[in-house]
Amino acid sequence: MPERFLLQILRNLVAHGILESTRGVDGGYSLGRTAHDISLLDVIEAVDGPMNTTLPASKGLPSESKSKLEKVLKDIANLTRHQLEAVRLTHLLPRTG
Repeated sequence: MPERFLLQILRNLVAHGILESTRGVDGGYSLGRTAHDISLLDVIEAVDGPMNTTLPASKGLPSESKSKLEKVLKDIANLTRHQLEAVRLTHLLPRTG
């Protein structure tokens, strides 16, 4: 992975308050909030932008079918957002002690 690409990801995470950047010899990156306060949705949206919940091109579909498809896809997107919001970084870390 190119270094420039990784640096852009780190900048996005800093801009969204997920990471803090410290300059200098002993510098680096650390969490900007507690691991419990950072959701998987926070990380995904910081890196990729807001989750897209728009309907893909559906040319040729009757309006009733299009309406039903839009509802199903919107429901799926909302469930996905809810599940990602529920997963905290603490859930992904190994248990200690």
